[in-house]
Amino acid sequence: MGPHGAPLALTVGDPSGIGPEIAVAAWRLRNEARVPAFYLLADPALVAARTSALGVEFQIAETGPADAARQFADALPVVPLAAALVDTPGQPDTQNAAGIIEAIDRAVADTFEGRAAAVVTCPIAKKPLYDAGFRFPGHTEYLAHLAGLKTGAEVMPVMMLAGPELRAVPVTIHIALAEVPRALTTKAITETVRITAHDLRRRFGIARPRIAVSGLNPHAGEGGAMGHEDERIVRPAIEALKAEGIDAFGPLPADTMFHGRARAGYDAAICMYHDQALIPAKALAFDETVNVTLGLPFIRTSPDHGTAFDIAGKGIARPDSLIAALKLGRQLADVEARSS
Repeated sequence: MGPHGAPLALTVGDPSGIGPEIAVAAWRLRNEARVPAFYLLADPALVAARTSALGVEFQIAETGPADAARQFADALPVVPLAAALVDTPGQPDTQNAAGIIEAIDRAVADTFEGRAAAVVTCPIAKKPLYDAGFRFPGHTEYLAHLAGLKTGAEVMPVMMLAGPELRAVPVTIHIALAEVPRALTTKAITETVRITAHDLRRRFGIARPRIAVSGLNPHAGEGGAMGHEDERIVRPAIEALKAEGIDAFGPLPADTMFHGRARAGYDAAICMYHDQALIPAKALAFDETVNVTLGLPFIRTSPDHGTAFDIAGKGIARPDSLIAALKLGRQLADVEARSS
């Protein structure tokens, strides 16, 4: 896996969104914000055209991963894709699907081969990829597929929102709220916590992670008065995890889990559904929260926002979350390198 000194591989994401702009903005803030060395997998012509249209002056170095770290101080290292990209800010184009996917493929391959320390991904939009024949539910599932192809082992990816004050992990993610009670299982909770605890030890350097587990219902069901899932599904998972030696506790009422004193008592919060995890994470640190995929055989971080087609090409996109993703990717890679 990526050696300690290798740069980060940054994918351009959907180039009709803000990916190219925030990549350039992050590079321009490299000294002020102490941004770690990265290279951008993209079409150099598109990156140059987009930033020229915005009146941004900077240098591009068309390069390979091996030279990227050396060139980073003086120019944005761009590793050219075989597939050309069309520059249509705010208007996703199926012509870009091949390049979007190629960037992901090559970033993962570079990380497996040690040319990159971690994968950092700019956001993609699903519909233009679906229209071009992409058959995976999303970014994370495709990354898990690539990991499985490389290792021959099935991979269960786990989504963590990591901010300066909270790490939150939803057990169920992009499903309707009405479907959550049916989808939630004791097995899903135990596997999610196991992967979270493992990666907190290996990549975050936390020797004995403390894992707070929320209930599903208000007041964690209040002894069955507000639903039986917490006693029937959640509590058995916590008991099984404790028996394995994992410091998990709950089910806790979600409405009292996220204030300052409560957060001081755990290293990660496991939540039962999407908004239960993402609302506190984004409320506490909207611009600094990073999407981290746990459970992969390589490190992957991403900004915690979408493609922002509505502001693409307007020069107002903020690079804060991407910078946070780059910094966390570097930090996780360094911790993993020291522990392996």
